[in-house]
Amino acid sequence: MEPVNNSRRGFLLTGLAAAGLVAGCTQKKDPFEAGAEEQAMASGKTVKLLSVDGEVIEVDEAFLKPIPHMPPVSNTEARVGIPGKKFVMVIDLSRCKNLKICQAACDHAHELSPGQNWIKVRPMQDAEHTAPYWQPTLCMHCDEPPCVKVCPVDATFKRQDGIVLIDHDRCIGCRFCMAACPYSTRVFNWGEPEISTEIASEPYTPESPFPQKKGTVGKCDFCADMTRRGELPHCVTACPNNVYLFGDMNEDSVSNGSETFRFSDLIRDRGGYRLMEDLGTKPSVYYLPPVNRNFPFESGLENDKLQNS
Repeated sequence: MEPVNNSRRGFLLTGLAAAGLVAGCTQKKDPFEAGAEEQAMASGKTVKLLSVDGEVIEVDEAFLKPIPHMPPVSNTEARVGIPGKKFVMVIDLSRCKNLKICQAACDHAHELSPGQNWIKVRPMQDAEHTAPYWQPTLCMHCDEPPCVKVCPVDATFKRQDGIVLIDHDRCIGCRFCMAACPYSTRVFNWGEPEISTEIASEPYTPESPFPQKKGTVGKCDFCADMTRRGELPHCVTACPNNVYLFGDMNEDSVSNGSETFRFSDLIRDRGGYRLMEDLGTKPSVYYLPPVNRNFPFESGLENDKLQNS
C-alpha cells in the first residue's frame, strides 16, 4: 500500500496541475448557504481534489473553475518550443491589396497600442520601370538571428521550432536587438500599454506576450500560443485574400485555412524567395513574387485613403 502522502500527491497532480482546475478548495461550503440557482446548476458528477489543507475532497464538476494567474506553459517550455516542429510562413505578394486587416487582427490579439504595429504593409518597387506592389513585413524568425546574438540578458531567444521570442520579464530596453535587426520589424514600448483590466491580470508568458510592458521591445511572435494548440496565427486567418500561409517545414506543408500546399513545391514552382538572403540570417518567412496579381496596386492606395480619413 502506498503511503498517504504519495496518494495525496497523485491527486494533486491529476486534480490540480494536469487538469488546471480549482473549485474553491480553501474551505468547505455549507450546502444550505448555496442559492437555489447554484444548486440547480450542479451536474451530480464529482471529482476528487486535494484541498490546500491537505484533505481529499469531492467537488461537483459544474463548480470547477480555471486557476487564476496560472500560465498555460512554464517559462522553460516557452523557451524550448514544440519538439519536432519548424514553423515557416509564406506571403503571396500577388494577393495583397493593402487592406491591413492582418495588421488590425494582430494589434487586437496582442493588445498593441496605436502605432506599435508588428505587421507593416509597405509600398515597394524593385526598379524604376517595374510595377509597384504591397509587401507585408514582419519578424522573419531567422535561423541565424542577429538580434539574439546581441541581447546582453538573453531576453531575445530562438526556440528549437524556429520561433524567435522576447521575454519581457528579462528585457531591459537597451534596444541592441532593434539596431541589429536588418528588417526593422521590432518596436519599442515608450509608454504604458493601453490594456483592459482583464488583460492586465492575465499571467505572463513569452508565448503570449501581453500585457506589453513599458520600456521593452515587441515584435511578431508567430502567435506561438496558438501554434502550440495547432491553430493558425491571427494574420493568416484574418486576411480575406489568403495572402499568408503558415505551416511546418518538417511536414513540408503550409496552409491559409482554406488552401493547403506542399511548401517545397510552392517555393520552387512560384519562385519563392527570402529578403536579404545575402546577409546569412536565413529567414523563416518566404515571399512569392507579385506576378499575375489579383488586384492593381492603385486599389491599395484607395484603401490607404480610407484608413487615414
